[in-house]
Amino acid sequence: MRSDILTQEGEVSPREKPDTARERNIDTSTFDFERLDRVPKSQLRALHLVHENFVRSVASSLSAYLRSNFVLNLVSLEQISYSEFVDKLESPTCLAYIGMQPHEGIALLELNMGLMFALIELLLGSKGQAAVAPQRKITDIEKSLVQTLLKLVLRDLSEAWKSVADLSFSLKGLESEPQVLHVMAPTEAVIEIDIEVKVEGTSGLMHLAIPSIFIKRLRTKFDLMRQVRRKSREADQLHIAHLLQPAELLFEAWIDGGRISTQDLINLKIDDVLVLDNPDSDAIRGSLNGRCVWSGSMTTTESRLGFQILDTQRDASGV
Repeated sequence: MRSDILTQEGEVSPREKPDTARERNIDTSTFDFERLDRVPKSQLRALHLVHENFVRSVASSLSAYLRSNFVLNLVSLEQISYSEFVDKLESPTCLAYIGMQPHEGIALLELNMGLMFALIELLLGSKGQAAVAPQRKITDIEKSLVQTLLKLVLRDLSEAWKSVADLSFSLKGLESEPQVLHVMAPTEAVIEIDIEVKVEGTSGLMHLAIPSIFIKRLRTKFDLMRQVRRKSREADQLHIAHLLQPAELLFEAWIDGGRISTQDLINLKIDDVLVLDNPDSDAIRGSLNGRCVWSGSMTTTESRLGFQILDTQRDASGV
């Protein structure tokens, strides 16, 4: 169908077609609605700090509770989709779904079978060195034992998060097959935190997944956390300086002398005088805890020897 336009001159002209994006030289690209909405790097750095504190805390708690030496290391922290996280997990495994009160949503914590059975061995009084982890689902009794440990871990996780917000991570249940746990959409973004756990010759990974949308809701909390840290830096320095003031340090003044024989050294008696090769004009080294820090000269004050600082210097170690 043709559509015409009546001009002011009374002439009839065909209606012009609207310009397309290509004719107007506009760069167009396909938008993927399933792509991850990225968490800002500043928040990822703050999350890294929070979970470094968590790793140190839970290592201490597990060592005290199980009377074994636990070593935990934060391996990685990255944003991936929920489907990618699930695909990484073994089957069967020990997967806990965790509440994050007072906020809605579910976080996930996974222990691989080798690590989980080693922890169960420790709980039962063994040394935690199982020969080979059995490839089976955990029993109800084993679930009860694991829940005791997970509650301890989540308590430390809640404490670590208090620097950001007042949260309470609580255990909601355990699952052995990750593929049947549909707590999030496959394309939903999560923050995956991988932690290596070493104990009694056994090592394994603990995977923690927190919904990215939950992290974004706390963006103002993370911003406030950075502001508080900047404001308190000077106060922290003054506080640390105040705590260090009573500390005692070893100060020594060194004079470069000459050499004497062992016989002369043995024959030294009270009131003997040693003639040194160091001229009065040469500086004397002042050391602090064995490291040369100052150069100066000897003085007398009220019949007591003193060391007058003339300059600062560095020793061979660069201090």
